[in-house]
Amino acid sequence: MARTLITGGLVVTASDELHVDVLVDGGKVVALATHGSHGWTADHVIDATGKYVIPGGVDAHTHMEMPFGGTTASDTFETGTRAAAWGGTTTVVDFAIQPKGGSLREGLDAWHEKAEGRCAIDYAFHMIMSDVDESSLKEMDRLVELGVTSFKLFTAYPGVFLSDDGQILRAMQRAGSNGGLVMTHAENGLAIDVLVEQALARGERDPRHHGEVRKALLEAEATHRVIKLSQVAGAPVYVVHVSAREAVAELARARDEGLPVFGETCPQYLFLSTDNLAEPGFEGAKYVCSTPLRPADHQEALWRGLRTNDLQVVSTDHCPFCFKGQKEMGLEDFSKIPNGLPGVENRMDLLHQAVVDGRIDRRRWIDIACATPARMFGLYPRKGTIAPGADADIVVYDPHAEQTLSAATHHMNVDYSAYEGRKVTGRAETVLSRGVPVIADRAYVGHAGHGTYLPRGLCQYTN
Repeated sequence: MARTLITGGLVVTASDELHVDVLVDGGKVVALATHGSHGWTADHVIDATGKYVIPGGVDAHTHMEMPFGGTTASDTFETGTRAAAWGGTTTVVDFAIQPKGGSLREGLDAWHEKAEGRCAIDYAFHMIMSDVDESSLKEMDRLVELGVTSFKLFTAYPGVFLSDDGQILRAMQRAGSNGGLVMTHAENGLAIDVLVEQALARGERDPRHHGEVRKALLEAEATHRVIKLSQVAGAPVYVVHVSAREAVAELARARDEGLPVFGETCPQYLFLSTDNLAEPGFEGAKYVCSTPLRPADHQEALWRGLRTNDLQVVSTDHCPFCFKGQKEMGLEDFSKIPNGLPGVENRMDLLHQAVVDGRIDRRRWIDIACATPARMFGLYPRKGTIAPGADADIVVYDPHAEQTLSAATHHMNVDYSAYEGRKVTGRAETVLSRGVPVIADRAYVGHAGHGTYLPRGLCQYTN
């Protein structure tokens, strides 16, 4: 493999900002040294003067090719991981799904088949548990041994994914013994279904009603419930896609008590709101996801949670469905709009915009987008940092480049952008995955199959 020297840039990690050069050999970072203090030679030299040199992003929540509501997410592992690379993300952790009535291993094997030989960047899997019973509980132990160390359970989607409190408790108890981490989608799905039925009976069929029936209080209630179940089980819990300030308050309270309770939010909740769901005509369907977008006054609580570390991770929940032909399935009924939106390409840039705007600092940007997701899901320090021995997943990032986000220029396989027309400052210029260029000077030079599967260790995040 080529020996590469990245010189002249500001290396930014979760803990440091250093004007150092980075030497890459054999796909790994082998050394860092002050500019001009070494006599290193390399096959390739990348001049990062005036740029940041940052770890590749770790997006710990994606859904490539996910079946949902009678259709399938529009990004394949090939198109989705290529788009991720364009946005400076070099690792995704996707969700394999246990088939109803089938085994965890069947679901895992199916997702391996979808991804193998098709990814532009490295990838790993969480496991969605559709059936919690004696058989699947035993299988959890085996999956942890295989490097699938996190398990997602739902308090939402009755008849599809919902697990009752007893099942969630059993899974948490098992994770407590095998070291796995239970992730929860926390909304009270049974109560939401009542509100959906009542809204439709009143003739409320537009996309905006999706946000109105999935009430913030029902997210907070379910968040409180899974925290208490995790306390009873004596096991940690990670709450995905937190969107409501009331849910953040539940997490903050638990963490103030010293409980191992973790939370993620997503760019859509930080930058979009119910105003988008209420866009004229059927445009609001583009923004239908669950948990739903909230009124804009919830955003400050999310930003504060990221600053105080009551929220530790920003992932995308990337689950794109095309407006034409997919979102349109719910034209007459908001409850039939496929839930999910695109974002894997935009996350790093939107969070850098938050740095520009003064909401977070540079190191926190790298912490929530790279280092903590790697630690949370057993990939650190191989991923998420720039240090000797780490994989050379490195982004040369231009903090001054201006761009306008648009479906006309993005690389995700979806016919709209959730951030259409938004101007942001900063973009990935060159992206290395294990020392190999995937993006070079804003050109895609990667290929399907470069990305390798990553068996993961146990959660390394304990504070």
